[in-house]
Amino acid sequence: MKIAFVGKGGSGKTTLSSLFIRHLAATGAPVVAIDADINQHLGPALGLDEAEAAALPAMGERLSLIKDYLRGGNPRIPSAATMIKTTPPGEGSRLVRVREPNQIYDACARPVELDGGAVRLMVTGPFTDADLGVACYHSKTGAVELFLNHLVDGPGEYVVVDMTAGSDSFASGMFTRFDMTFLVAEPTRKGVSVYRQYKEYARDFGVALKVVGNKIQEQDDIDFLRAEVGDDLLVTVGRSDWVRAMEKGRPPRFDLLEEANSRALHTLKDAADATYELRDWERYTRQMVHFHLKNAEAWGNERTGADLAAQVDPSFVLGESVATPV
Repeated sequence: MKIAFVGKGGSGKTTLSSLFIRHLAATGAPVVAIDADINQHLGPALGLDEAEAAALPAMGERLSLIKDYLRGGNPRIPSAATMIKTTPPGEGSRLVRVREPNQIYDACARPVELDGGAVRLMVTGPFTDADLGVACYHSKTGAVELFLNHLVDGPGEYVVVDMTAGSDSFASGMFTRFDMTFLVAEPTRKGVSVYRQYKEYARDFGVALKVVGNKIQEQDDIDFLRAEVGDDLLVTVGRSDWVRAMEKGRPPRFDLLEEANSRALHTLKDAADATYELRDWERYTRQMVHFHLKNAEAWGNERTGADLAAQVDPSFVLGESVATPV
């Protein structure tokens, strides 16, 4: 299952996504965790110290390798240089799976041990001095979008993405790449403003969206969120001594997380798992192509000097039954 955590800056989306990743790892599930926020906080939230987090290989700096691997033997893509962030797979493309070894994981993923379980952690990478004033952060997150476009995941497998803050993810088609999007909202007007934007933008794309109320202190907070988001409010999370200890770099054993917050994580997993039966790979592929053609016309054709519409394989549908060429 592909799962996104979104929300305004400071809402607690990274903390909630890290708790959810820990919860999945504790069940023994295979997990790929991706920090798609330029403000790279997921690694530390999963227990890495500053030096370890800084040493994580950046996907954005390995984009050429990612493109070349995913291109495989696709005859519609003559070179990796003609691939952009939205390039869809076709016959001959290399696909990636959650459990497998591959060159992208070798180059971009690192194992993180979590209470006896382990997850693969990947990061877009932060802005560097060379990027300042001349680069858009979407040039970094494009590596994540391209990876997700070529990902085939099955039941009981999880890819959890900590997204960029606010509604910035709508600058690409990446917001349609998920089975479930959890929007983390505080019980304030600012807290629900991002929800309204997401709800409006995602309405036409069949995006499954549920709200996780965070920083809940009293019943009035829950009542406020319920009045603002209605049935989209899935669960609420309150104050946590476990999280406070984690943020100080001294997390207790994960099984000591407060019972109410542990139940909330179970609810998130159940909601994500329930979307599996609703999967529509044809729609997923159509949306991929839709955003690719938009990007090709807007800037991709000019930048690459190629007709990127020709990359679309009209007979190809991504899905669990698609074989990857050797």
